[in-house]
Amino acid sequence: MQQTTTGNKSLLRKFMPYYKRYGKILTLDLMCAALTTVCELALPMIVRAITNRAAADIATVTAAFVLKLGALYIILRLVDAAANYYMQSVGHIMGSRLENDMRRDLFAHLQQLSCSYYSETKVGQIMSRITSDLFEVTEFAHHCPEEFLIAGIKIVVSFSVLCTMNIPLTLMMFAVLPFMFIFAAYYNKRMRAAFKERNVQVGEVNAQVEDSLLGIRVVKSFANEQIEEEKFSAGNEKFLAIKSKAYRYMAAFGTSNRVFDGLMYIIIVVAGALFMRGGKLSVPDFTVYLLYAQMLLAAIRRIVEFTEQFQRGMTGIERFQEIMDAPAEIQDAPDAAVLTDVKGDITFDNVGFHYTEDEKDVLSHLSLKVSAGQNIALVGPSGAGKSTLCNLIPRFYEVTEGRILIDGKDIRTLTQKSLRQSIGVVQQDVYLFAGTVEENILYGKPGATREEVEAAAKLAGAHEFITQLPDGYDTYVGERGVRLSGGQKQRISIARVFLKNPPILILDEATSALDNESEHLVQQSLEQLAKGRTVFTIAHRLTTIKGADVIWVLTENGVEEMGTHRQLLEKGGIYAGLYAMYTENAAGE
Repeated sequence: MQQTTTGNKSLLRKFMPYYKRYGKILTLDLMCAALTTVCELALPMIVRAITNRAAADIATVTAAFVLKLGALYIILRLVDAAANYYMQSVGHIMGSRLENDMRRDLFAHLQQLSCSYYSETKVGQIMSRITSDLFEVTEFAHHCPEEFLIAGIKIVVSFSVLCTMNIPLTLMMFAVLPFMFIFAAYYNKRMRAAFKERNVQVGEVNAQVEDSLLGIRVVKSFANEQIEEEKFSAGNEKFLAIKSKAYRYMAAFGTSNRVFDGLMYIIIVVAGALFMRGGKLSVPDFTVYLLYAQMLLAAIRRIVEFTEQFQRGMTGIERFQEIMDAPAEIQDAPDAAVLTDVKGDITFDNVGFHYTEDEKDVLSHLSLKVSAGQNIALVGPSGAGKSTLCNLIPRFYEVTEGRILIDGKDIRTLTQKSLRQSIGVVQQDVYLFAGTVEENILYGKPGATREEVEAAAKLAGAHEFITQLPDGYDTYVGERGVRLSGGQKQRISIARVFLKNPPILILDEATSALDNESEHLVQQSLEQLAKGRTVFTIAHRLTTIKGADVIWVLTENGVEEMGTHRQLLEKGGIYAGLYAMYTENAAGE
């Protein structure tokens, strides 16, 4: 698939500000690059000085004269060595710092993107951009200014010096360059597209590996290792095909430049010999001409070799910029206020929501009021909008019509941080970070003391099992908490919310994936957590919400029923039917 690419000028304009912090280092680096180039250009001039004297009168080529030129060249080589050391060390470190700055900015921007971005983007693709793509930028950031400066100096100086020897021959040789650049531009465009396609496929391979390894227990439980290997092999083979195409373009690019390289040499040799025969070019000058031509062609060849690195770097910058250009759909208003002294009154005022413009509304014209401290239960068929409704409260998604008020304040007029600090969420799919038990609980209130952590764990009913772990609160839980049971992970997540101590609480099917014993323990923790807070509970196990103050029955038509458990049973409507179905299934089990 052909990938669209952004113009180099546009990308470089956006990339250049990253050099700003390192202006002094970059200036010194380019000065060193210029010094190494001057030192290199001096050698043909030294040869010319010797050959011209020798041609005029060999007796004038004295030992003192030769030793002076030799000493001058040694000094130049020492200067070259020092300048080269700076370029190779400090210059490379500057490139790494630029990469570090870009990765920091990219990660910070990723933190600002809404949940809708992550529902449409594979994590493997993001990982590819934040690691391998930006690694390509390091060499590009360091070498790009150097290589073009060095090539520019060599081309200008060589052209100027060669013109003093023989203008027609110089023009004949340089006449080949435009054709070389035309071919270079042609293949550069195709190489760039191929490199971008390759990087996209690297992201796909990363995503497939991540998906397979995170689901390794499912893979093994179905004995589907071979299927996963075949899926990986297909992606890997596609990556090979794309990479092969990129290398074919590189080969064509390099071959065309070698052809022009040879053409320039043959022009110098044949035309130069004819000019010597006609007395328009001396033998010493022809020798120097060959040295400068060789140096010039080496500079052009170096640019050609750098082109692959240049295209990889530009591809990395482009893929970096694609994420940076992704809009943070949910942003604080310029005059956003901090939410303080939260009571927990919540109002849904004519709320509507759809995920994309092409999809129908998940919620439409929803108007409801929740008093502070009320326990609201949401039930109904899958897809009715229960989770969506709760996700709108902390602004994980933005309402598409209407507004949501907390204590009479439109949540869009509040800072996201203060809003979300006032809301605790306990989900069915608990996410624990790779780290210790204490670190995971501390996520609810960074900087809390061990005593506060233990107090939160006790309230969540987690302290007892935590102390029985090999290292207690310092036990490593593994990636995604793989070393703990479902009930243990859930109680740690509840302890995290206890530590946060928010006035508003959302329980999104928090016990539906647990066994009966774990559910009982977790339910006790949740009841303790819910005291004195405004609570929204989404539940499929209807027996867990009988004590709710109000039950909302959501369907695709909105809230069709509302009342207590007893009121809704007496009504004999949708809820009564759902409850009868649930109790029959539970009895059958």
